[in-house]
Amino acid sequence: MEKEAIGMMDRKFYGQFRYEKLIPKASCLGIGISRIMINGGDIQMEFNEKLQELRKQKGLTQEELAELLYVSRTAISKWESGRGFPNIESLKAISKFFSVSLDELLSGEEILAIAEKDHKEKERTIRDLVFGLLDCGMALLLFLPFFGQKADGVIRGVSLLTLSEVQPYLKTAYIAFVGIMIVLGIITLALQNCRQRLWTQSKSVLSLTLSAVGVCLFIVSQQPYAAIFVFVFLIIKALMLIKRQ
Repeated sequence: MEKEAIGMMDRKFYGQFRYEKLIPKASCLGIGISRIMINGGDIQMEFNEKLQELRKQKGLTQEELAELLYVSRTAISKWESGRGFPNIESLKAISKFFSVSLDELLSGEEILAIAEKDHKEKERTIRDLVFGLLDCGMALLLFLPFFGQKADGVIRGVSLLTLSEVQPYLKTAYIAFVGIMIVLGIITLALQNCRQRLWTQSKSVLSLTLSAVGVCLFIVSQQPYAAIFVFVFLIIKALMLIKRQ
């Protein structure tokens, strides 16, 4: 009976009205509103509307749904207001909880877009982790014998902390470089979830630039082992950025 009633409506008629205007007509025909809006047909709902309708069908508040999906209430509010989409894992949880397919929640293009976004987020997280660890790894220069020092006519390898037979300004420059790299590495690791545009665009470039400066500093001051050590880290960073491109 429902199908016959809907079939009598011309498809062009659907296109002239928003689904809100068809709700009274659907009610008169005895057709469940959520069925028309969620299960497809000619009236298509946005994801935020579908999620809100499904939640209300279960008689849940945003906070209760958030607890069941192990996300914050702010996330539910954001999704229902159309200000964002959940990631793939959250989508799977929503699909399982409400017993609906992903295709019923989102279009194929939207699912692909979310999957691509998730992939990029994971790549960015891995890259930030590697960059942060490499920058913090510059602390090894403080303790390992990467610096040449002449003593009794023999050049011995010493660490930066024990380096003494060098101009004071050079040792200050070495320590300043290592200190800045360590601080940058710690900040990068601490702010992995920061999506501030200026920071996300500049952190990798800043790390590469400082590493290149360090290589030049050690080459000019004739510290080949330290230069090679920093250069290897620089190459790893550059390869990761090239892979991203």
